[in-house]
Amino acid sequence: MIVDDSVVIRRLLTEALSADPDVDVVATAANGQLALGKLDSARPDVIVLDVEMPVLDGLGTLREIRKLDRRLPIIMFSTLTERGARITIEALASGASDYVTKPANVGSINESREAVRTQLLPRVRALAGAPATNRGEPARPPMARPSSAPAAAATARVPVAAVPATGGVPRLLAIGSSTGGPEALSRFLPMLPATLPVPVVITQHMPPVFTTMLADRLDRGCALAVREAVDGEPLQPGSVYLAPGDFHLEVRVEQRTRYYAALTKAPPENFCRPSVDVLFRSAVQAYGGGVLGVVLTGMGSDGRDGSRLIVGAGGQVLAQDEQSSVVWGMPGAV
Repeated sequence: MIVDDSVVIRRLLTEALSADPDVDVVATAANGQLALGKLDSARPDVIVLDVEMPVLDGLGTLREIRKLDRRLPIIMFSTLTERGARITIEALASGASDYVTKPANVGSINESREAVRTQLLPRVRALAGAPATNRGEPARPPMARPSSAPAAAATARVPVAAVPATGGVPRLLAIGSSTGGPEALSRFLPMLPATLPVPVVITQHMPPVFTTMLADRLDRGCALAVREAVDGEPLQPGSVYLAPGDFHLEVRVEQRTRYYAALTKAPPENFCRPSVDVLFRSAVQAYGGGVLGVVLTGMGSDGRDGSRLIVGAGGQVLAQDEQSSVVWGMPGAV
């Protein structure tokens, strides 16, 4: 189901998605109130929901749907603006599954359609990997998989020997997340105490502006201080550093005593910048076996290779379980 107040956008999305033979657009609606009225008859597997609409906006619609169905996949369709980012972050923390930004500064309808298809279609396919929850029945977690090759087969090719942990206690907590990550982080980080004796570094797949809003929101809900990382700043215990959109976050060390954040524009890895593998690899180079890695919900396999390095150096990696993941791609690969 596509929900957007612009008839042009509804047509654009319908054409972009319907080009895939496995995708059917079963309904469209011009605002949230109309969409709610169509839910029972259309019974969509995924909803693409505009953020700003008259009558009932995207955030209000999301909250109403979540009263009926906790796990029906909902993708927010947002403008790449400060206001759009703020509302989208609120929606993600309120249970939206993912988001896609509207095309900006593209020269033609065909380019816009291709941009939407490239961003939106993989998310629709991943999130629709299992039937949506029947409204009124207990929510069942989705069993979605990324559209890439099965993670288990890829993991099995390179077994990693267990290495005794060096130093005993982790000296750095490194976290990677993607689809569903903002909600997972908003649940996970508040459980960490203000007295946490190690720095925390996070790579969440997100564009600029959105990461700023995410850091602000997480900071308001955590005992730890959460902020976007700044190039060259020292890593302090009890502080959380989030990779800014379109920058890789790396951990570096000088003279074995000064650990600091480094931001780079190196090429994307796993089609991502920031990349979890980049963060994990640099963490091992700086801290050796003193890294505790955490891989949360997300599409694809970013973080798998970095996790091999952490374990190989003597550190540990925790992966989010399938039942609680929005998409069990990244943690499934690990």
